[in-house]
Amino acid sequence: MYFIDVILPIPLKKTFTYSVTEAEASFLQKGMRVAVSFGKSKIYTAIVFKIHQIAPVLYEAKDIHQILDEYPVVNEHQLNHWEWISSYYLCSLGDVYRAALPSAFLLESETIIYKNDSFTEDVTLGDDSFLIFEALQHHSQLTIHQVSDILGKKTILPIINELLEKNAVIIKEEIYETYKPKLVKYVRLLPKYTTNEGLQNLLEQLSRAKKQREAVLHYFQLSSSKKPIKAKELEEKSNVSTSILKALVDKEIFEFYHIKTDRISFDGTTNEIKELNEFQEQAYKEIKKSFEKHEVTLLHGVTGSGKTEIYVKLIKEVLALGKQVLFLLPEIALTTQIIVRLQNYFGSQISVFHSKYSMNERVEVWNNVLNNKSKAQIILGARSSIFLPFSNLGLIIVDEEHESSYKQFEPSPRYNARDAAVVLAYQHKAKIVLGSATPSIESYFNATQNKYGLVALHRRFGNIQLPKIELIDIKEKFKKKVMKGHFSDRLLEMIEEALNEKEQVILFQNRRGFSPVVECTTCGNSPQCPNCDVSLTFHKYRKELKCHYCHYQRSMPNNCGACGSTTLDTKGFGTEQIELELKELFPNHTIGRMDLDTTRGKYGYQKIIGAFEAQEIDILVGTQMLSKGLDFENVSLVGILNADSMLNFPDFRAHERAFQLMVQVSGRAGRSKKQGNVAIQTYNPYHQILQQVSTTNYTEMYKEQLQDRWQYNYPPYYRLIKITLKHKDYTKVDTGIHWLARALQNIFKENVLGPTEPSVSRVRNQYIKNLVIKIPPKQSLGKTKEQLQKIKNTFEAVKDFRPIRFIIDVDAY
Repeated sequence: MYFIDVILPIPLKKTFTYSVTEAEASFLQKGMRVAVSFGKSKIYTAIVFKIHQIAPVLYEAKDIHQILDEYPVVNEHQLNHWEWISSYYLCSLGDVYRAALPSAFLLESETIIYKNDSFTEDVTLGDDSFLIFEALQHHSQLTIHQVSDILGKKTILPIINELLEKNAVIIKEEIYETYKPKLVKYVRLLPKYTTNEGLQNLLEQLSRAKKQREAVLHYFQLSSSKKPIKAKELEEKSNVSTSILKALVDKEIFEFYHIKTDRISFDGTTNEIKELNEFQEQAYKEIKKSFEKHEVTLLHGVTGSGKTEIYVKLIKEVLALGKQVLFLLPEIALTTQIIVRLQNYFGSQISVFHSKYSMNERVEVWNNVLNNKSKAQIILGARSSIFLPFSNLGLIIVDEEHESSYKQFEPSPRYNARDAAVVLAYQHKAKIVLGSATPSIESYFNATQNKYGLVALHRRFGNIQLPKIELIDIKEKFKKKVMKGHFSDRLLEMIEEALNEKEQVILFQNRRGFSPVVECTTCGNSPQCPNCDVSLTFHKYRKELKCHYCHYQRSMPNNCGACGSTTLDTKGFGTEQIELELKELFPNHTIGRMDLDTTRGKYGYQKIIGAFEAQEIDILVGTQMLSKGLDFENVSLVGILNADSMLNFPDFRAHERAFQLMVQVSGRAGRSKKQGNVAIQTYNPYHQILQQVSTTNYTEMYKEQLQDRWQYNYPPYYRLIKITLKHKDYTKVDTGIHWLARALQNIFKENVLGPTEPSVSRVRNQYIKNLVIKIPPKQSLGKTKEQLQKIKNTFEAVKDFRPIRFIIDVDAY
C-alpha cells in the first residue's frame, strides 16, 4: 500500500493522508497538485508533501481523484520556507499554501446537477424538488449555487438528495481549471497565392473588391519584415474592418492562426549602467566587504542618495553568475517607477508580481520563475512575491525596509515579508540588502549588535543638500487669524513661490475623503457606521458617507437623523477637501490627488505618476502612498498639513513611524537641481520628534526611542505576540478574553498586557478584544509558542468559546 500526505488549503494544523496506487506513487513527486475529496462533498486541490507506506491510524485513507500536474509546481525550497512561516507565525501550512499560490492553481469543486433523461414523471415530487426539476427542463445543467438562488434557501442538500433518490437527476463533480493562456490572432496568406502567378490571379480576382485588395497589398508590405502578422495590426495599417478580413478568410485567401503569448513583456533594449559617484562607489565596496562576514547588510542612505544605482550594480553581478534576484517593494505605486528605471538596464529580464495584476498574469510569472526562464531573472514585487518558486536565488533587496506595508495583517499567515525574506535568503545561501533612509529600530539595532552589516550613505546624489525644513505653528496662526481654510499664510506664500518658479508641489494629508466626521450643530449627533464603531467619512464628489473599515456607504442626509435639524457641519479634513480648497486658491493651476479613491484599477498609479512626471499636474495632494521612495525631478516644496495626527496614536511605534513618514515625505523635495523646502504645520512645534525631523537627525531619534523601548520592555529587546478575539456577541468575547488572560497570567505573569479594546472596537459587526504577551530576551520563543498553542487548544475545547475567532499575531504591528 502506498500513501501520500497532502497540504489542503484550509486552516487545519496538520497534513492529511490519502491512498494511491503503486503506479501513482512512482509518478508523483513532492510539490505536485492532486485533487482530493475532503468532507462530505467538497473537492480541493492539495499539494503532495510526502510519499510513504505508513497507513493512518485514526481514519481510513480515501483515494485521490486525479493528479493535476506533470511536474511539481512547488519546489523543495518553498516547502521548507512554508514550514518556517507556519511554525514561526503560528499558522497552518494550509494558510500559507492558500496565500502563496495564485488562485488559479487552487481549483475548487462545483457540484453540477443534470436532468436524468430516463426519469418517468409519474413519481410525485415535493414542491421545492419540482421547482428544480422544472428548471432543469430549460437549462441543461445547474450548479449548487444556482439551485440555492432559485429556491432562495441555504439548506438545499436534502432537496437534491430527494431528487437523487427518485432518480430524477444525476450529479457530477466538476473541477475547473481556471488559468487560460492568452492567444493572439495572426493572419497568413494561403500557400497557393505566394507565387508570382498566384498573386497576379489574386489581384485580378479582387479588382472589384477595393477594401479587400487594400488589405492584401498591406499584407505584402508588412510581410517584408519576415515577422508573423497580427490580425489587429493588419486591420489598423490597411484601415479595414474585421468583417473584411473575415470575408477574405471565407474566400480561402487568408487564414487565421493563434500564438500563445505572455500577457506581460518588456522590450529587450538596455543601456549601460550609470557610473557611481565616489560616495556610492565607497558604499558599494563596503556592502561587498560586509557580505564576506554577514548574510544581511543594512544600507542606511539618506533620501535621494542614489540607493537604486547601487542596487543595480549588485543585481548586475548576481545575474552574471546566472542567479535570480528578488527586489521587494512596499507599495505597488513604487513598482511603476522602479520598473522603468530597471528596464533601462535589464530590459526583458524583469518580471513583476503583485495583487493589481490579473490572476492569469500572476500564473505566467509563477511558471516563468519555476522554469527559471530568462525573462524571470529579476522579480520586482510587493510582499507576496517571497512565495514564488525560486530555484537559485542569489540576492534579495528589500527597499524601504522600515515600511509597515511589509507586514500582512489579514488573513493569516500574518508574516512580515522583510523577516521572511531574511530566512528565504538564508535557505538559498543568498545575500540580502535592506535599504532605507529611516531604518526600522529593530533592523538598526541588529546592525549595531553586529548581527547585520551596516553601510551608511550620507550624501545626496550630485551633492544636493537635504531639504530645508520649517515648522509652522498653526495655533499661533489661528490666533492671529491668518489661516485660509487649512493653509497658513506662510505655506501659501511658499506654494506661490514654487509655482512662480514653474516648480511642482506635493501636499501630504494622511486621510482620504472630504472630512472624517459629519456633525449636527444643534444636537451634536454624527452619523455612525451600523457595522463598525467609527463615524462615517464624507466623500464630497459622490455626495456619500463611507466607512473605511467595512466599505458601508449611504448618501449624505439633508438633515440630522436624531433631531431633524438641517444644520449639518463637517469636522476634520481629508485629501478631497484639500484638493477643493486648492482649486479655489489657485484656479489657474492643475491640482491632482493620489489616494485609494483615485488609484483603483491596474493603471491607476501609472496615470497619476505619469501625469505628475510630465508636469501636467502642478500640485499633487496625497496620502502616505506619496511617501514611499517616489522620485520626481521638479518638486521643490513638500507640505505636511497636519503633523499631529501622526504623533498622537496609542502605539509604542507611533513616534518612530511619524518620524519615518515625515522624513520620507520631505525626501521627495529638491532631488535633482537645488535644495528643496519642506513646511510642516503643527499645533506643537516643540515636540521632540518634530525637532528631530527638522534636523533630519536619525541617530538622535533612534537613541531616544531605544531608551523608551528598554524602559518599557518593547521590541527590539522584548518580542511581542498579540492575541485577538473576534465575535458578534460582546459578552462571549468578553468572557473569552478574561478566561484567556487568567490562563496566560498563570504562565507568563506580569508579561501579559490587557485585556484591552482597540480604538475601533467593533468592525463588520464583530467585537474585538486584544491581549499582548511580551517575551523577555532570555525566554525561549519556541517554548512560549508551545505553551500558547496548548492554551489555545484548551480554549477551543470549551463549547462556548468555539465560535470565537482566535487570532495570533507574532511580532505584531
